[in-house]
Amino acid sequence: MIQVNKRDGRKETLNIEKLHKVVFYACEDITGVSPSEVELKSQIQFYNGVTSKEIQETLIKAAADLITEETPNYQYVGGRLINYALRKEVYDGFEPWHIKKLVDRNTDSGFYDPELVTKYSDEEWDKIDSFIRHERDENLTYVAMEQLRGKYLCQNRVSGEIFETPQMCYILIAASLFQDYPVSSRLQWVKEYYDAISLHDISLPTPVMAGVRTPQRQFSSCVLIETDDSLDSINATAAAVVKYVSQKAGIGIGGGSIRAIGSPIRKGDAYHTGIIPFYKHFQSAVKSCSQGGVRGGAATIYYPVWHLEVEDMLVLKNNKGTEENRVRHMDYGVQFNKLMYERLVTGGDITLFSPADVPGLYEAFFADQDKFRELYERAERNTKLRKKTVAASELFSAFMEERKNTGRIYLQNVDNANEHGSFLPELAPIRQSNLCAEIDLPTKPLKDLNDPEGEISLCTLSAINWGNIKTPADFERVCRLAVRGLDALLSYQNYPILAARLSTEKRRPLGVGIINFAYWLAKHDLTYQNIDADGLALIDEWAEAWSYYLIKASADLATELGAPSGNMETKYGHGITPNQTYKKDLDALIPHVERQDWAGLREQLKATGIRNSTLMALMPSETSAQIANATNGIEPPRSLISVKQSKHGVLKQVVPEFKRLKNKYDLLWDQQSPEGYLKIMAVLQKYIDQGISVNTSYNPIFFEDEKIPMSTMLQHLLMFYKLGGKQLYYFNTNDGQGEVDVNKMMGELEVVEVDDDDCESCTI
Repeated sequence: MIQVNKRDGRKETLNIEKLHKVVFYACEDITGVSPSEVELKSQIQFYNGVTSKEIQETLIKAAADLITEETPNYQYVGGRLINYALRKEVYDGFEPWHIKKLVDRNTDSGFYDPELVTKYSDEEWDKIDSFIRHERDENLTYVAMEQLRGKYLCQNRVSGEIFETPQMCYILIAASLFQDYPVSSRLQWVKEYYDAISLHDISLPTPVMAGVRTPQRQFSSCVLIETDDSLDSINATAAAVVKYVSQKAGIGIGGGSIRAIGSPIRKGDAYHTGIIPFYKHFQSAVKSCSQGGVRGGAATIYYPVWHLEVEDMLVLKNNKGTEENRVRHMDYGVQFNKLMYERLVTGGDITLFSPADVPGLYEAFFADQDKFRELYERAERNTKLRKKTVAASELFSAFMEERKNTGRIYLQNVDNANEHGSFLPELAPIRQSNLCAEIDLPTKPLKDLNDPEGEISLCTLSAINWGNIKTPADFERVCRLAVRGLDALLSYQNYPILAARLSTEKRRPLGVGIINFAYWLAKHDLTYQNIDADGLALIDEWAEAWSYYLIKASADLATELGAPSGNMETKYGHGITPNQTYKKDLDALIPHVERQDWAGLREQLKATGIRNSTLMALMPSETSAQIANATNGIEPPRSLISVKQSKHGVLKQVVPEFKRLKNKYDLLWDQQSPEGYLKIMAVLQKYIDQGISVNTSYNPIFFEDEKIPMSTMLQHLLMFYKLGGKQLYYFNTNDGQGEVDVNKMMGELEVVEVDDDDCESCTI
């Protein structure tokens, strides 16, 4: 008789009927699947001492291997098998515990925040338990359950032991966020928020999913830190980076003010070593922590295109050169404005300066475009200043070449970011973006780590699943919940650095994005590359409602809880909304229409202010989109069944409503040009107070000799700027790099993990 080793150490005779029962449970009421196929595929080799966990994992892998375009629903079989395994591990049986029992156990063992026990009464825990719909776990896909148990469920990351199931995770996030609401109303908010996140109307980012309900209390996804041109500020910036990287945040560093190499210091006593050694210093800080085992640290440094060292800075990421003249383990954001584009279009030159040599130039670059032009042109005429002149076409081409070759040289149009941003640039200028290039918040350099005058900006993220919204009016409920949940999070979390706490209290910034956009397009018979005026008009209508209800929710919250002290540094505080400050060049693409009560909302904003200085940001979406069985953010899918390599193996995800809509999806590498996609992003940007992680993607097969012309890339760059684009994120090329060869991987005994520096704090 074959003996099975149970989780608790007991031995039990193998029960084949029990195995059949588990597989039949996993396949029940799912069309196009067969229990016998799963069992046959598993080909379990039973032996004395086989563990129950080994049997479960073999069945899970068998179901996952059966996921194909012909049989996509095995993704739900795989999900249920993982659910079964999770319940056995967490509850020592299939039936879930009462939530209070789970909370007590995980609090006693130190994995849950002890405040959970004290904030709610036993009667309230009974009510909360009644809210939970454990059956929702049975509707999660294989990839969703794999990502949940790999990254998000509360666990011992050393031993791998897991202490909760998905619905417990969702309900406790809701309970944690609303624990300080009035007792009379908080349970209703807990229920509504739980339903919204467990049904994936709202998607949450990595720090929130993995951290809320635990003793860890830093959940802001994005951290923006600016350095000044001084050793004290540089060292304070590096120390702040270490603090936040260790707490799962992605970092954006404003590093453009550091003077150029050769600048005299200490009245000529020495020459400055330049900007690159300090970028190496920041890189060491970024890579010093592994972020609690969830992901490696990552950062993007931003600098202006007119910096004297720009030619050396542009190549820091590439694989040429030596370690001494490269800083490869960070990404870079190059900053442009109207004057730089003018020089390109007119065939002019760009003059490079060290920021320290032209007082006020760096500050004006962000705060006042007229003043910048005046100072810049005056400096060009000054024959005594150290400078270098480069043809604009040459510099732009060098930027695009590095962007194309590395994929990770980003762009920020600082005038668009400030003029179409949430803040008044003369009072609170935006001088950088974040790691993933969607956040636009003001910063001030630190003199030291405890400097109360410095400003570290944090942004806390979530996203709304457009695929679950039936009409624009339906945004009202979900936007209200998204804003309340994130606003409560700002009060719930801790702030390891004073400058971050003071800034958050002053501004209370949020970033609500979009997931499942490609599915939404497919449902409405729209495509990226062939988008027409009618299609853009529909996107405009939905984006307007989404934006309006987010702003309205925050304005209503300001009436209830008050506006923060920085309210009058925002355009909102003066009754100005994003659809008033967009680039009017966009009107040639889509006529301006106001369908919502914007006039009434603007009057409300003038009267009560706004609770949150920013509300929108379209971030990348990867892992959490997989959990929601959604397409990736606003991006087109690369295939109908995507295969991703993760630390937990090969994961297959099927696009939503595969059978009905498979011919409606517009796949990334089928697109001959990114123009349609960029036009859609411009329409969305019209209603967004922050930015969008906009990617540009090219398939070489659509170009002569399979080479993407520089003129084409620059044309798209100019179009993006003209339509109001703020930041560009990845440059994707369909050249096979980074793509997964499924057949090859499946045939190999050992799968090599790909080192991934992506920021999963932003990839919600």
